[in-house]
Amino acid sequence: MGKAAAARKLASAAAFGGGGLSVLGAGLYGVLTAEARLARKTIGPILEEPPPDPTGWYGRGRPGPAIKVALLGDSSAAGYGVERVEETPGALVASGVAEHADRRVYLRDFAVVGAKSSDLGEQIDRALPIEPDVAVILIGANDVTHVVTPTVSVRHLSEGVRRLREAGVAVVVGTCPDLGTLKPIAPPLKQVARAWSRRLAAGQTIAVIEEGGRTVSLASVLGPEFAAAPALLFGPDQFHPSAAGYRSLSAVLLPSTLAALGVIDTDEAQLEALRGEGVLPITAAAIQAVNHPGTELGGTEIGGNRLGVRGLWVELRHRRRRPETEGETPDEHDEDAGEQDTPDPELARG
Repeated sequence: MGKAAAARKLASAAAFGGGGLSVLGAGLYGVLTAEARLARKTIGPILEEPPPDPTGWYGRGRPGPAIKVALLGDSSAAGYGVERVEETPGALVASGVAEHADRRVYLRDFAVVGAKSSDLGEQIDRALPIEPDVAVILIGANDVTHVVTPTVSVRHLSEGVRRLREAGVAVVVGTCPDLGTLKPIAPPLKQVARAWSRRLAAGQTIAVIEEGGRTVSLASVLGPEFAAAPALLFGPDQFHPSAAGYRSLSAVLLPSTLAALGVIDTDEAQLEALRGEGVLPITAAAIQAVNHPGTELGGTEIGGNRLGVRGLWVELRHRRRRPETEGETPDEHDEDAGEQDTPDPELARG
């Protein structure tokens, strides 16, 4: 089965509740389960101390009303392993949005270390009351290491994105990274994990775009940057990013988050063929994105139609990285905002 056909099958199975185990072959399931346990043992126990919480106000002295950002997902969203709040992805993305949009930003972090796609529903329940302008989601790695079938993972993500879009929230999803590149994962799990995570990423891409969100490919854990400097960009467990790794991750997410908010430079409004950008059918675009880190995909129209003969039309973009922003330490309260502009503190992350 070709990659595009596998992606279509995965998305269809997810939509109709199929098992999807045949994507990788049922005979490998037992091997994957055993090897996944070994990999989790190698990575070691989860630290008891939670990551610093980046929830708060960013962009001191900038005008309002504040842009509200909800951060959802797993340990990669929470910033597991860093010691300072300004090193977390939440703080880095919020600081970048504040600087480049020249607005105050309120970030609420709902991400939970160890979360799987099935946990997104609860996070979204807590996020919707703050009426975020954009939700940034990083999810999928724990689904692979806990041997959750891709169809189940994709279905949970699809349902979550649908709820957010129905509430008027823009959605940016960083798709599942290629876990076959990680040092603690040894053969034969490495090869299986690579196929599993890439097909999950393709399925996530299709599902998110069909529900009106946009995706950013994390592919081989942000590609050559991590391969060239694993000691610098991975933390001590060689599974989670280091502080430098989270900066690189946030640099990939920031341009697409700004685009979702409508903050783009004039010269980025049009697709650039010289940068490999263009309009493709959804499955072809999803497969390209899986293999090219930092690729953004979002739905579009041709001749007023979202749907072509080969499925939804998708814009494939390689957005320019923004100049690196230093992460701020968030303020707990926005003294410049009125009472109606301050989210209810009772909704804070628990």
